[in-house]
Amino acid sequence: MRPVLLSLSLALLNACTPSVTLPDPGEVIAPGATAALGALAPDFRLGATDGQGHTLSEARGQVVVLEWFNPDCPFIQEAHGGGALETRPASLAAEGGRWIAINSNTTGATGSDPGQNAAAASRYDLPGPVWMDPSGAVGRAYGASTTPHLFVIDAEGVLIYVGAPDNAPLGQLSGGEARVDYLGDALRAAKEGKAPTTPRTKAWGCTVKYGA
Repeated sequence: MRPVLLSLSLALLNACTPSVTLPDPGEVIAPGATAALGALAPDFRLGATDGQGHTLSEARGQVVVLEWFNPDCPFIQEAHGGGALETRPASLAAEGGRWIAINSNTTGATGSDPGQNAAAASRYDLPGPVWMDPSGAVGRAYGASTTPHLFVIDAEGVLIYVGAPDNAPLGQLSGGEARVDYLGDALRAAKEGKAPTTPRTKAWGCTVKYGA
């Protein structure tokens, strides 16, 4: 690309990326708490791309999906751009649930800029801001390892599912197997007050870029 065109492209990109100031890096409310299937999900507070601080406990009484998020990750881009997660956030919100995207990449890592995440939330029609976890405290407490990594919490605040959206990373199945909608099963179970058929699956995606 010619230097002039490159400069124009970067200028347009910067113009489309909002400037966001986080209120603080956030924290796990009970220090040392870790997430465990079948137990209450640890409460936490994070600053988000709307410039406000939010706590998980705000959503008590709702079915909640925590999605570890990175707008630069191709797995996120495929899942939200026509793949397994394209309609899920809006659908859950329409049913009275809460979808919370969380970015635990350390400051300066790929996809860690709050403005970039705000733009991605708008692009993918997420029903809320991206919650930023630059210290990685919340991600580590939950054991989030990839983007996307999903955690389904029922209306009682109990963690009932941990894992992948489905068995088709980047929309691709191997060996002729049929697609299994792990997330859909977990959401149905949450609504019915039951345990998911498969409470834990292997997460796929990009590695969360924690700091030291």
